[in-house]
Amino acid sequence: MSDEEIRNIIEAALLAAGKSLTVGDLAQLFDEPQRPDGLAVRVALEQLNAGYAARALEIKETAAGFRVQVRGRYAGVIARLWPERPQRYSRALLETLALIAYRQPITRAEIEAVRGVVVNPNIIKTLLERQWIRVVGHRDLPGRPELLGTTHDFLDYFGLLSLDQLPPLTQLRSLGQMDPQLELPVAGATAADADADAADAENDAADADGDVDAADGDAEGDVEGLESGPERGAELVASAPTADP
Repeated sequence: MSDEEIRNIIEAALLAAGKSLTVGDLAQLFDEPQRPDGLAVRVALEQLNAGYAARALEIKETAAGFRVQVRGRYAGVIARLWPERPQRYSRALLETLALIAYRQPITRAEIEAVRGVVVNPNIIKTLLERQWIRVVGHRDLPGRPELLGTTHDFLDYFGLLSLDQLPPLTQLRSLGQMDPQLELPVAGATAADADADAADAENDAADADGDVDAADGDAEGDVEGLESGPERGAELVASAPTADP
């Protein structure tokens, strides 16, 4: 089988899959006698990506594998195809997600200690349902509180190969700046999404009531609390990405 045919099959698979594919997934597309090894698959991916250099598409490697996606600079234009309002994530949800990402493993009580407000259970539920976080263990304390950490789906959504690629505090202003894949909206928002959005809004309102006097100094205080730990901290998020997984 020619190198061009290998590239064509891999390209077709990435376009048709609708998800990230590993090198092993791509190799399994070929019959045993003609199956390329992992190195040959990676070379084909690099050649394909080089061919996309002047185009609106790119091949992105994340923790879940490789995918073809629209380049971020075209996201705003392509979004006009779907005039309906996309899902928005509340500041409270993104602050909680950022704390988990940068301070993991972390308990709910530790999140509350940094944010200064009680975490709405619906926020943790939403993050678990979206499979962005998972329970990675339990703290050896009374009650055995759950330790939370991020998942491969979190890395895949935000276009990251590993946690080492998280932006440093000096650069991070919003999780939306981490250049996630251009997500196409699913027809018809689910009731669960609507309920989660409403719960996030309620939590934001509760945060505002509890932190009115500290609103201006909110981000600085939380970042200092994050930097006191051994892991990197996350600057508080003031805006949310508009893409819905």
